[in-house]
Amino acid sequence: QSKGKKPLFVQLVLDNIWNLYESVMKRDKEKIEKIVTSLGLKIGARESRHADPKVHLNAICSQWLPISEAVLSMVCNKLPSPLDITAERVEKLMCVGARTFDSLPPETQELKNAFLKCSSEPTAPVIVFVSKMFPVDAKALPHNKPR
Repeated sequence: QSKGKKPLFVQLVLDNIWNLYESVMKRDKEKIEKIVTSLGLKIGARESRHADPKVHLNAICSQWLPISEAVLSMVCNKLPSPLDITAERVEKLMCVGARTFDSLPPETQELKNAFLKCSSEPTAPVIVFVSKMFPVDAKALPHNKPR
């Protein structure tokens, strides 16, 4: 395909990533140097001389496109504000299974207002919501691994 027929995302994002990947895997030093200087990165000599090209690629990508910043910015930009939540949604989040909100203890029902206010006052209760839990074998936990 000619360059004009490629989607804009491919032209602006994917082509750059593919070019970087291809240059590092083929060990094209001139092209890698040009990419690193144009991005203003500082890659250590240890990473650039490493036998595995993936180490060099990881060093470049971790400075160019740090995943922690990308994930945090996407969470901040895309997740809805907790202040926009409806009262019905709060009740659903606080109830597990077939239990209804009215069957919860009065102390727990009072947390609904704190949940809706989302206050940062020192006297406001701290509410933590765990959305997913994954079962992990006890032997896989760090404190159970042999040293």
